[in-house]
Amino acid sequence: MGINGDDAEDLKRRAEAYGANTYPKKPLPPFLWFVWQATQDTILIILMCCAALSLFFGMIAEGVHEGWHEGVAICIAVLIVVTVTALTDYRQALQFQGLDAEKEDIQLKVIRGGRSQAASIFDLVVGDIVPLAIGDQVPGDGVFISGHSLTIDESYMTGESDPMHKDVYRPFLMSGCKVVDGYGTMLVTAVGTNTEWGRIMATVNKDDESVTPLQARLSRLAKAIGKVGVTVAVCVLIFLVTRYFTDTYSGQGFIDVIKELVDEIAVAVSIVVVAIPEGLPLAVTLTLAYSMRKMMNDKALVRNMAACETMGSATAICSDKTGTLTLNQMTVVREWQGGELHQPDVINNFDPASPLLQVILEGVAQNSTGTVFIPPNGGEVEVSASPTETAIIQWALTLGMDYNRLRHASDIISVEAFNSTKKRAGVVVRRTDGEVVVHWKGAAEMVLANCESWKDAQGNSVAFTSDKLKSVQAAIATMAASSLRCIALASSPVPLATVPDDTESWQFPDTSLTLLAIVGIKDPCRPGVPEAVARCQKAGVKVRMVTGDNVLTAKAIATECGILTPDGIVIEGKDFRVLPLDRMMEIIPSIDVMARSSPTDKHLLVSMLQRMGEVVAVTGDGTNDAPALYEADIGLSMGLSGTEVAKESSDIIILDDNFASIVRVVRWGRSVFASIQKYIQFQLTVNICALSLNFITALTSGAVPLTTVQLLWVNLIMNTLGALALATEPPTSDLLEQPPVGRTAPLITNIMWRNIFTQAAFQLTVLMVLNYASISLLDIGGVANPTQLKNTIIFNTFVFCQLFNEINARRPNKLNVFERLHKSPIFIAVLCFSITFQSLIIEVFQSFADTTSLSWQQWLLCIGIGAISLPLAFVAKFIPVTEAPLFDCFQRLRLRPKRRKSSRNLITIQELQASAISAAAAATGSRAAASSAAAAAGGKSAGNGGTAAGGGAGAVAAEGEAPAAPSAAGGASLGGAAVQPAVSS
Repeated sequence: MGINGDDAEDLKRRAEAYGANTYPKKPLPPFLWFVWQATQDTILIILMCCAALSLFFGMIAEGVHEGWHEGVAICIAVLIVVTVTALTDYRQALQFQGLDAEKEDIQLKVIRGGRSQAASIFDLVVGDIVPLAIGDQVPGDGVFISGHSLTIDESYMTGESDPMHKDVYRPFLMSGCKVVDGYGTMLVTAVGTNTEWGRIMATVNKDDESVTPLQARLSRLAKAIGKVGVTVAVCVLIFLVTRYFTDTYSGQGFIDVIKELVDEIAVAVSIVVVAIPEGLPLAVTLTLAYSMRKMMNDKALVRNMAACETMGSATAICSDKTGTLTLNQMTVVREWQGGELHQPDVINNFDPASPLLQVILEGVAQNSTGTVFIPPNGGEVEVSASPTETAIIQWALTLGMDYNRLRHASDIISVEAFNSTKKRAGVVVRRTDGEVVVHWKGAAEMVLANCESWKDAQGNSVAFTSDKLKSVQAAIATMAASSLRCIALASSPVPLATVPDDTESWQFPDTSLTLLAIVGIKDPCRPGVPEAVARCQKAGVKVRMVTGDNVLTAKAIATECGILTPDGIVIEGKDFRVLPLDRMMEIIPSIDVMARSSPTDKHLLVSMLQRMGEVVAVTGDGTNDAPALYEADIGLSMGLSGTEVAKESSDIIILDDNFASIVRVVRWGRSVFASIQKYIQFQLTVNICALSLNFITALTSGAVPLTTVQLLWVNLIMNTLGALALATEPPTSDLLEQPPVGRTAPLITNIMWRNIFTQAAFQLTVLMVLNYASISLLDIGGVANPTQLKNTIIFNTFVFCQLFNEINARRPNKLNVFERLHKSPIFIAVLCFSITFQSLIIEVFQSFADTTSLSWQQWLLCIGIGAISLPLAFVAKFIPVTEAPLFDCFQRLRLRPKRRKSSRNLITIQELQASAISAAAAATGSRAAASSAAAAAGGKSAGNGGTAAGGGAGAVAAEGEAPAAPSAAGGASLGGAAVQPAVSS
């Protein structure tokens, strides 16, 4: 079935004839466009005007041979700044374009040559057969081949909010739509721009102009610093102009006066260039781009750039069990069958002709969405299904099941696909003799609750007695306590007269069933998960397991992973959701495990944690997890087992479904904030020193030691190169030994202020001494131009102070600033480039930078003074600092506003459900679904964090059951007992 997947030429011909499954993207602008954008900076435009005026008046006043130097020098300096800025922006754009391509590369299954195989959505061709399941995206236009209860959300294409059922009478499927129920297979008839979805996407520009919270926060900080710089520059300009006309001016000509004024304006503008920390937003973008690229190597694909920042503030992780904490490699190791619990060594030793076994194998084969491929030339049988189904099918194959024969031995009448609420799946089949039978499989205790009898080894139905029921429950408890997932198989005959002609909406029987077997499936804990959980706990991040599994299974796995603490609480979802608000708020901090939880329970837990001030990360893989993923501060979907709906609702996709990858994401999130703080410390030190130096010297002597070109070079070191060096430092392991970065944590800590003031005071003192006393101290009064030599020494010393201080900025609160320096090649390359270019400026481009050559002794002096920054920083770190923020104004720059507390204490289950539906609608883009949800809640909107459920939830009761009364201990019901600290099973 399907085209031949091994015939590459056939696939190529199909792609050429019918088109590839891609659509045109907006091309990346050429490099010159980025150059043009860089030249639009207002400050650089003013400098270019000053350069033109300086060039014009300089050549008039000093002649063509001498008067062009300063104007051309400023032009070259501006050109270098523009080129470096454009290169940086262009490189970032290339990186983000690559990340966007990764986001759109959906992995799906296709049936080629009769076997199911993985393929990229970009490799899909006309003629492919594609299996569809809940949460999948229809990858191309096509027609329905087979399936049951297949329901498609076509609101993306038609605007129709009601899902559409697909069958042989309504067979057409449109690309881009989502599967919301059932399963089936489709034949692809059109791909790429030959589909309506492709034509729409080809016209959509996905330019992301959004600003992350940290970028917005740093922009405000940059504006505040810039205002100070502009004020200083205006004051310097006023002083210089006043000093010129009161002291220096002695009847010079108009041209000379204008040239002097232009030079002084250029100096003032250069001070503004240095003062305005344009590198702050650049540092964030560089850090995010670098982090996102490196996180791909750590198996995490970032869909929402702001999630990189928020992950560093995470205080709670609500994790799934299957596939995240476990390997998702399931095998049946124990079973209950024929009235007895069998050990692993006798599981497969059953009579293949047993009537009981025949019914079990029929149920396994028909109540399944998997496929079995038997290689024609022999070899290992290939099973393609979910991990749980794969384990059950492989177990049945060892019992002698002929999967494909049984699939065709009876006709399927109706199907109820598995869903996370009922935690079961069912199928009604008509055998060749006309008998109709329903088969169910699902969570053992839930299926058992609907059974009235069990089949013995001879295939006879035996009514459950109280003792037998207890023995079955004990068998389930025994397997669950051994970390096994328990799945029950049950069946029941269906009277032919009760089968309707139209079975599409038929609710077929799910009670009075006969229990056939219970299998215990082993899913081992992932290697390294206990260590990763321990690292999270040490880092101040609370890890909770939220699973749909049996409470005993969940407890056993949580204990093995180190999640369940001695005082931790294990609670079931049905008991959690009915708790009074005050009791719920009381026990949530102690909840380690929530078992048998529904997506609504997960959504409620996330909402309550956020209301308590937690920053919550949530994992999810199913369509029903979309509301919780959307509601959470950071939604983490699973790349291997996750549905497309879950992935689109998430912020980050964990490509290997591994919890250890989530821990690495936390480390990268903290690294973003740490890198920005390093750069701020470096930036502010330069700002304070440069502004103070030029302001004081202008005030006292009427001249500034640093020229326009020199200040532009310092600006290049400080902004672009400094951001590049410090923003691309790899994260360190000690980031997970610190508490999470709070939402309201100040950008500039007291430790940073101590380091900034220490270095700025040292640098300013040294530079002031050199400015006023270096001619006599260094005995350079006899040279041809002592003032130029003095200013060159000041400039060189100032630059080397910044370069050594850049090393200090790597570790603001650690004594060893050289730690892992060899692991930072970009940092080393930036340092080497800066030193090399500084040497060229001093010794080669003297006319360009208004410098003069230095002797080797003077070079050693400049480097030696700069190197003092290293021991000074070491000593300064022993100076104690207070915990209280130094400047409240910086503390008020928050990552995001506080959540507004709800004035209500209680909500209804209808409001909670509406909130979940609206969150899912917002996550998947369905406006109609959001509107209907809001209407169901009485017109209340359900935005992210804006509803009663989003901002906090109260006592809720599931439909059809009364709220549970608090026990005598004030706890919630847990299997009939009060919620209490968990004990080992």
